[in-house]
Amino acid sequence: MKFNNKLIINNRLIISAAFVLSVCLFQGQAFAQTTPRMMQANDEKAPALIDPNIDRREINESDIDTEDFEIGIFGGFIGIEDFESSELIGASISYHINENLFLEARYAQATAGQTSFEKLSGGAPFLTEEERDYTYYNLSLGYNINGETFFTDNLVFNSDFYFTVGAGSTEFGGDERFTVSVGAGYRLLLTDWWALKVDVRDHVFTSDIIGVEKDVHNLALTLGTTFFF
Repeated sequence: MKFNNKLIINNRLIISAAFVLSVCLFQGQAFAQTTPRMMQANDEKAPALIDPNIDRREINESDIDTEDFEIGIFGGFIGIEDFESSELIGASISYHINENLFLEARYAQATAGQTSFEKLSGGAPFLTEEERDYTYYNLSLGYNINGETFFTDNLVFNSDFYFTVGAGSTEFGGDERFTVSVGAGYRLLLTDWWALKVDVRDHVFTSDIIGVEKDVHNLALTLGTTFFF
């Protein structure tokens, strides 16, 4: 009888354990199926942290001052080949096609000095006083390399380096000569309408004034101021 009682007790324990295990498995399966649905519902209801609807500001481009034209005056020195260096004054007007490209027209005049031969020989001069008037005008295409110039941490100006190449005419020695010019310069914009410029340009033409036909280089160094409008 004792053996039978123990067998009955063991069977009951096995049945109870199986029942508990079945309940646990059922609950776990139900929880696994419910959790993704709850997470999906929470994701659908979660408010957006960033609102993609942005109010665009209207801009009237016609109100922006383009300031495409630049007019200026300049002065400096020009080394007229074979005729010493002379003072030079002139004026310019430019049209800025875009941020980098611009067209520039220049007019300037100087008075040539004497050649070394005239000084040493004391003979008859090569040119009359009127023929010593040196005048040129040209049209150039320029290219800007934009940048900034820092004088202090709080004092900063817009600036640019530029290169030019052009052609025109030079009146000198009683004749007009086709002239090619190349140069480079630096522009410092003190305001949005006023700038300072320093540049160097070489004016090349064919001359036979001293008796030998050759290409002469006339290097000009100038300082000027310009105004945008």
